[in-house]
Amino acid sequence: MSIIEKKVLEEIQFYVTTKYSCGYINGKDAQSIVATPYKSITSENFNILVKKGFRRSGQYAYKPNCENCSACVPIRLLASNFIGNRSQKRTKKYLNKLKVNILPLSFDKEHYDLYVQYQNNRHLDSGKSEDEIGDYNDFLIKSNVNSKLIEFRLGNKLKIVTIIDMIDDGISAVYTFYDCSNQKLSLGTISIMWLLDFCKKEKLSFLYLGYWINECKKMKYKTNFKPYELLLDGVWQEASS
Repeated sequence: MSIIEKKVLEEIQFYVTTKYSCGYINGKDAQSIVATPYKSITSENFNILVKKGFRRSGQYAYKPNCENCSACVPIRLLASNFIGNRSQKRTKKYLNKLKVNILPLSFDKEHYDLYVQYQNNRHLDSGKSEDEIGDYNDFLIKSNVNSKLIEFRLGNKLKIVTIIDMIDDGISAVYTFYDCSNQKLSLGTISIMWLLDFCKKEKLSFLYLGYWINECKKMKYKTNFKPYELLLDGVWQEASS
């Protein structure tokens, strides 16, 4: 860690959470390390935290800190070198039909309704219903850093919402939710393709995608975008094969 990084991070303290049930691997407990106080998280120190494997949930920056598991591996895509495979390129035909708006973070009932539809579709097997506005705001709308909301529309119909954090060398993708009525459209992939194009346009090097988890089917897709780097033993290493 450089002297500048140490100085910037001096105002932050870190604590380890108690154990909780892992949301990615069944039967496992998880713990996280959280930067505190949350009001001390600024765009300047958040830049450093993201590069060290942290990501944001609402006003909190955290990363996994599990005693006996290292399944969650930070991943970032090398935006300037991304070309896309045949399947990914096909998604651009649909992307080109969409109107994209970059907006500040704020509550919008239309966005919230799409979030509820997405969550209830994704969690049908758990019997859990996600319909709390307060939880939505705490998770996605509150932020202490330079965050944006990207909406994708087909005509007037809202199809995708993506929350991102802007940092000095790229974008940290926070969360994406979308219309689940047609899974064949691969709307999650479409969002990533647009973010990669945006990085290229803005001359940003990386798209940070949070954590790649080989043991979790829903998280394995991230390595389909090549080339990418994984944060291994504190060092970003290209691992695109």
